[in-house]
This record gives sequence, C-alpha cells and structure tokens, in this order.
Amino acid sequence: MDIFERIRSMLAEQLDLEEDKITLESNILDDFEADSLDVVDMIMSLEDEFGVEIPDEDVENLHTVGDVVRYVEENS
Repeated sequence: MDIFERIRSMLAEQLDLEEDKITLESNILDDFEADSLDVVDMIMSLEDEFGVEIPDEDVENLHTVGDVVRYVEENS
C-alpha cells in the first residue's frame, strides 16, 4: 500500500469519512471540517505510522492531503 493510500485510510477512520471522498487536493480543515484536535490526532497517528517527527512549525504548512503525503515521503 502506498503512502497516500495509508494516509487516506487513516484519515477516513479518524474523521469518519468515505475513502473515495479523500483526494490529494482535499483541504483537511475546510473540506473535512476538521478541528485542531483532529489535526493533533492526525499528526500523532502519522508520527506513529511512518516513524517521522513533525514539528509544530511544519504542521502549519500541511493544508491538503497532498501536502501531508509529500511531507511523509520527504521525511520518512
């Protein structure tokens, strides 16, 4: 399973969404109505799943699912 598929599956479960509604262009806050707690949960799950550490200053730049996928690809 590639990184996008793993992240999509994780987001679908955490945010109670259908996987086919999640695309690389999806904005996590706007399109999924995620709040700051959802983002914290997502970051913790990403760190556990991919063995990466995501500093707070980097979280501010992760707006879309594609941003998250690129970040994980570049840092894991």
